[in-house]
Amino acid sequence: MEQFILGRLTWSSLPHEWFTLGGTGAFSVILIGVAVFLTYTKRWKWLWKEWLTTTDPKKIGVMYLIIAFLMFLRGGLDAVMIWAQQSLGTTSSPGFLGAQHGYLSADHFQQIFSAHGDIMVFFVTMGFLFGLINLIVPLQIGARDLAFPFLNSLGFWLYFAGVVLINMFFVLGGEFAAAGWLSVAPLSELQFSPGVGVDYWIWSLQISGIGTLIGGINFAVTILKMRAPGMSLMRMPMFTWASLMGMMLVVTIFPILAMTMILLTLDRYLGQH
Repeated sequence: MEQFILGRLTWSSLPHEWFTLGGTGAFSVILIGVAVFLTYTKRWKWLWKEWLTTTDPKKIGVMYLIIAFLMFLRGGLDAVMIWAQQSLGTTSSPGFLGAQHGYLSADHFQQIFSAHGDIMVFFVTMGFLFGLINLIVPLQIGARDLAFPFLNSLGFWLYFAGVVLINMFFVLGGEFAAAGWLSVAPLSELQFSPGVGVDYWIWSLQISGIGTLIGGINFAVTILKMRAPGMSLMRMPMFTWASLMGMMLVVTIFPILAMTMILLTLDRYLGQH
């Protein structure tokens, strides 16, 4: 009889399929390699003081770009797997749920498709965007820092927490959401997605989305209130204007996204609809 570890996680949720074993092994090797390098070069204190606790927008921008690039490789691997599946066969023939065409099962293909979409939109595009804004906008408007330096750091670490959670299914859970990258209801509700995959989707996007919203407010206030003397709105470079409009969209749209995910959470956890 399976023993429950946490919530709906059971012993079978530990890595046991080839893609969860591979993902867990890859992440473990990377983490061990980084730890060995930092220990050998004695840079743990340097990493903590100079990078992990910094509020410097340039360093935070670099960290955004590094994480976004790593997620780009991760999402790109999903894309390669999707292309390989489509070149070898299709999962959309009659009897979809039982189809085994290509080298992936139908359910696994759906998980990869969902993960690829979410990663590329929320963790690659947003990561590159916020990284570039951190590096460029303060220089273009003549600001020494952002309006709220601590919130800039907090926004990055919430984004990083979302990155960790969206990849955690490799280690715990054994599955990702198979409801498409938008996780449309009722397919994402408990009746049709009883596993923990959609839960990982909810919390990874919810936490990173809060960080994105914080960053959007921070950049909008910075551009509107922290410009150097003489830098009027009509004198701002086009990149700064584009950044301002983008942050206005973030401030407008991400609260709606957060509320819809809260409603989906209530559906799955409290049986609402």
